[in-house]
Amino acid sequence: MSDTPFVPGLVEDADRVKAHSAWLEWVSTVDHKRIGLLYLFTTLFFFCVGGAEALLIRIQLAWPNNTFLSPDEYNQIFTMHGTTMIFLVVVPVLLGLANYLTPLMIGASDMALPRLNAFSFWVFLFGGILLYFSFATGQAPNAGWFSYAPLSENSYSIRPGLDYWALALLGIGVGTVATAINLIVTIVTLRTEGLTIRRLPLFVWMVLINSFLIIFALPALNASLVMLLVDRLLNAHFFTHVGGGSPVLWQHYFWSFGHPEVYIMVLPAFGIISEVIPVFSRKPIFGYGFVAASTVAIALLSVGVWAHHMFAVGLGHAWEYAFGASSLLIAVPTGVKIFNWIATMWGGSIRFTTSMLFAIAFLFTFTIGGLSGVIFATVPIDWQVTDTYFVVAHMHYVLFGGTAFAVMAGLYYWFPKMTGRMLDERRGVWNFWLMFIGFNTTFFVQHFLGLAGMPRRVYTYGDLPGWAVMNLISTIGAFVLGISVLVLLWNIRISRQTGAPAGDNPWNAWTLEWATTSPPPEHNFDAVPPVHGRRPLWDLTHPQEVRP
Repeated sequence: MSDTPFVPGLVEDADRVKAHSAWLEWVSTVDHKRIGLLYLFTTLFFFCVGGAEALLIRIQLAWPNNTFLSPDEYNQIFTMHGTTMIFLVVVPVLLGLANYLTPLMIGASDMALPRLNAFSFWVFLFGGILLYFSFATGQAPNAGWFSYAPLSENSYSIRPGLDYWALALLGIGVGTVATAINLIVTIVTLRTEGLTIRRLPLFVWMVLINSFLIIFALPALNASLVMLLVDRLLNAHFFTHVGGGSPVLWQHYFWSFGHPEVYIMVLPAFGIISEVIPVFSRKPIFGYGFVAASTVAIALLSVGVWAHHMFAVGLGHAWEYAFGASSLLIAVPTGVKIFNWIATMWGGSIRFTTSMLFAIAFLFTFTIGGLSGVIFATVPIDWQVTDTYFVVAHMHYVLFGGTAFAVMAGLYYWFPKMTGRMLDERRGVWNFWLMFIGFNTTFFVQHFLGLAGMPRRVYTYGDLPGWAVMNLISTIGAFVLGISVLVLLWNIRISRQTGAPAGDNPWNAWTLEWATTSPPPEHNFDAVPPVHGRRPLWDLTHPQEVRP
C-alpha cells in the first residue's frame, strides 16, 4: 500500500493536465488519421450550419409574399448556405476521407508530407472561421456563392462582407491545392510493394485523378479572387466596364473553375461507390479498366465545358455549339460508370446494409441529376430554364443526391474502421429512409417549379398557380431532411459509445485498410500483406485463385 496521502486537488489537477494534453495532441498532430477525422468533424459542424441556413431559406419560401426574412437577410443566408455547402462541406469532407483512407489503402504509414497535411487543414479551418466572422462586420457576403460581377463590386456591395468571402475562399483554395499535391506524392511514392497503378483501389485511383484536377482548376478561382480583391480594395477594374474591364470575364474565370469543381466534388464519391457496391454484392467491380479510364476522360472533358453555364450571356452560336457538344460528350464516361456499378450488382449476392442502401440511392438520384444536366447542354432548352428552380433541382440532385449519399454510404462502411464500433443498422435504416424521402420531396418538385417559371435566387414570389403548393411541399421535405440529420448525429453519438465491437474486418472486405486493427495504430500496419492483385485480402484467403 502506498504511503502517499490522497489529495483531491492534486487528482483534479492531474485530470486537467491530461485533458489539456489530449487537446494539444489533436491541435499539434501530423497523423493523417487524426487530420482526416478533424476534417470530418469540422465538415459535420459546417454541414449542420449550412443545413440550418437552408431551413431558413425554405421557411421564407414556404408561402407567397412571406416576410420572415428581409431581402438583404435572405441574400446573406442564401450566399452563406451555398458557400458553406460547397467550400466548407462537400470538398473538405471528401479530402478528409482521402486523408484518412489513402495511406491505409496503399499500405503506407502516413502521408508523404505530414506537416503540409496539417497546414492544409488549419488553413481550411481558418478560411471557414474568417467567412463566418463576416457576420460580425454587420453584413455577411450577399452576392450569391458565385458572386457575379458587378454585384460583387463596391458599387453594389460596399460593406466588407465580400472581402471576407474572397479572403476565406482564397485560404481554403490554398489548403485544397496543398492537399492535392500531398495526395499525388503519397500515392505515387508510398505504395506498398506489388500495388501497381493498375491494382489501385478505385477510391485511391479517383482521388489521384481528382487531385490533378484540383491543381488545374483551383488556380483559376484563386486568381479571380485576387483580382476581385484588387478591384474592391485598390480600385482596379478587372470586372467593371469602367476602365476597360468586363463583368463577363468573372464568369469565364469562375466557371472555368466551377465546372471542374463539380467533378472535384463527385469523383471521390464515385470512388466510394466503387468500393461499397462490390463488397456488398460479393463480386469484384465489373470492368475495372473502364471505370478507371472513364475517370480520366471525365477529368479531361470537365475543363472544356464551363461555358454551358453562360449560354444566356450571348457567346455566339459557334461557341454555344462547341460547348453544348462537349457537355453532351461528358455524359458518356459518367454513364459508363453507372452501367459498371449496375453490372457489378447484377447476379451478385447483395447485402442490403445501410451503406448499400445509400449506394443504391446514389445510383437513383445521381442518374436523375445527370439526365437533367444533359438537358442544360441543349442550348434552346437551357435558354428557357436557366436561372429557374430547375437549375436548383439539378444541382442538388448531383451534389446532395450524388455526393452526399455516397459520403453517407462511405460513413456507414468505414465508421467501424475509424472507431472500432459499428453504427447501429436499425437507426441507420431510419436515417436512410428519412433522408431519401426528405431529399426527393424537397428537390424533385423544384423541377416543376422551374418549368413553371419560378426564378432562382428570389426571396419571395407572388401567389401564382401551383407555386405555393409546390414550395410548401419542398419546405416540408426540407424539414424531414433535417430530421434525418438529427437521426444521423444521434446514431454517431450512441454508436461511438456503446456500438457493437467491429473487429478488424466486419464486412469481409478486400482492400488493405481492413488488414489492420480497428481503429488503426499510429503506424497503421505491423505488417502489410503481400499484394498480388486488386483484392489483396481475398488473395490471402484464396491463394489457389491468385494469378501469377
